[in-house]
Amino acid sequence: MCSTSLNPQEKSGKISEPAMPDFKTITIVNSPFYLRHDTGSNHPESSERMTAVMNRLLSEGGAKSGLGLPLRLIPPRMAEREDVVSLHTENYLMRFEEACLSGKEWLGHSDNRISYDSYEAAFLSAGAGLTAIDFLENGSKDPIFCCVRPPGHHAEAALALGFCFLNNVAIAARYWQRRYGRKRIFILDFDAHHGNGIQEFFDEDSSVFYVSIHEHPTFSFPGTGWANDTGTGAGTGFTLNIPLAPGSSDDVVIKAMESQVKPALTAFQPDAMLVAAGFDGHSLDDMSGLAYSTRLYAKLGSYLSVWAGICEDRLVSILEGGYHLEALAAGVEAYLMGLALKV
Repeated sequence: MCSTSLNPQEKSGKISEPAMPDFKTITIVNSPFYLRHDTGSNHPESSERMTAVMNRLLSEGGAKSGLGLPLRLIPPRMAEREDVVSLHTENYLMRFEEACLSGKEWLGHSDNRISYDSYEAAFLSAGAGLTAIDFLENGSKDPIFCCVRPPGHHAEAALALGFCFLNNVAIAARYWQRRYGRKRIFILDFDAHHGNGIQEFFDEDSSVFYVSIHEHPTFSFPGTGWANDTGTGAGTGFTLNIPLAPGSSDDVVIKAMESQVKPALTAFQPDAMLVAAGFDGHSLDDMSGLAYSTRLYAKLGSYLSVWAGICEDRLVSILEGGYHLEALAAGVEAYLMGLALKV
């Protein structure tokens, strides 16, 4: 006859509740002004994206999962013009501002819908990354997420593209270098689409290492980001493109993170990290053919939470794509939980 031992609580009839996860506080940089970037009806990059994410994060307990993710909200400041012209041309900025003020409905292409307030919203979106950097450099060690729109990683020096007007991540990288002397910046972009604008800005720059995991350019907008694009000139070897076949799911990304991203990060030894956080690779999002689950975003967050130790937790994440409202909100929440979980 076999016997089973009981712990003291079970003997007394008292069963303790499972220990609740212990989270770091997540700092969210967000402004209601982002809702005033009006893209009209039936446009995927709508103000409803921001509403869905913030409603999810600010629901009772801080998260719908009931895990009690602690949040701190701070407002963004406007990016200064000198921060923006470090990358974008003066002529382009003048055309962008004039188009908004004159009542035009798009800039350059009908995908890039604008309204009267879009120019100011774009500068406030770019300013969120700078606000986050200032916050970290003034002593915070907590994860920080910029919940912004319009997105930015497709924007080039003088070209609006793919709903993007100012390249938020690239502007933040240059600011971090110039304002705080963080010379080596590592950028991870896990949006479903290649960040052509980020790659263009730093293609010849060995001080910024850009990694993009995206759907293969044969099948996906904007048709850039081939595996053999590794940078040019002094920047050769400082771009890592990881194109994925349509239908790729979590295991493919996890393998890439372990076998390609981690070694690149370890070898580069950055002073700071930026994440272009896009959630349009989710299986429910019809803006790509990828098939990620919500769980993948939690895994990505947990990787980055640990890897940020390389640069003393100087890590800023900035929202890019994600167009299925429920999947976007759930993906952001999962990513932040991964970032925030104490290990």
